[in-house]
Amino acid sequence: MTTSKGRPGTTTRVRALVFGPDAPEGRSREETLATEEPMEVRLGDQRLTVTMRTPGADFELAVGLLHGEGLVGGLGDVAGVRYCVDAAIGEEQRYNVVTVDLEPTASVSPAARAAAQRTFLTSSACGVCGVQSLDALHRRGTEPVLDDLTVTTTVLGGLPDQLKERQRVFSRTGGLHAAGLFGSDGTALVVREDVGRHNAVDKVVGWALLRDALPLRGTVLFVSGRTSYEIVQKAATAGIPVVASVSAPSSLAVGVAEEFGVTLAGFVRDGRLTVYTGAERVVPG
Repeated sequence: MTTSKGRPGTTTRVRALVFGPDAPEGRSREETLATEEPMEVRLGDQRLTVTMRTPGADFELAVGLLHGEGLVGGLGDVAGVRYCVDAAIGEEQRYNVVTVDLEPTASVSPAARAAAQRTFLTSSACGVCGVQSLDALHRRGTEPVLDDLTVTTTVLGGLPDQLKERQRVFSRTGGLHAAGLFGSDGTALVVREDVGRHNAVDKVVGWALLRDALPLRGTVLFVSGRTSYEIVQKAATAGIPVVASVSAPSSLAVGVAEEFGVTLAGFVRDGRLTVYTGAERVVPG
């Protein structure tokens, strides 16, 4: 593997042995892979969690993750976001630690913050997987998404291509998920990539939070792969009315979407789509 010191990039070059009809004995060549590295998230001086991610948009990932878990309410809660400056941490790891400092007047109550902190679970597959029940979302004060947005089947059907066109790292590596935020007319607002679907969504929400654009009314979140409970949870807490993906949702994702007024569509590909909840927001055309 080819590595470099200092700030990690989105891709890493490695040597690989490739076999095929034109190379039955194998041929050595350099391949481009999506970088996967751990990122520690700190809340002030507290080490909170570690998630595996693709470097890039790290500050967005950190604040988006904290928002999804109920630890940050909005931009007004954030005093600053920074990489680690601890002298004890080597240069090669300095950009793998992100600290979010909160304002003393942060809107999330200490009790809610303590409850959310206890729910963090770390997985190399999906990053931080969050609170695991509908009741917990209600206790955090998550409100149903009230939005009269409508989106046409044509717009939804065009989102896979829109997302793919903007997956710059995926086009080089074939190994990344993506999440994109779109307007009701299909206009792309932001696209983020990561080895984890959840991280990509956190980056999108963090992008909006750092621009003081929450809640994200009138928008559609489109994700690669399947739609899990955690993705719908993150969308609901960000006020996103429509979530769609190229693959299937899980049963709990449908349950959360129904409970919190989120329109959920799956299998958006090849001119077809399936709407599981909130069908009133999807119109033919």
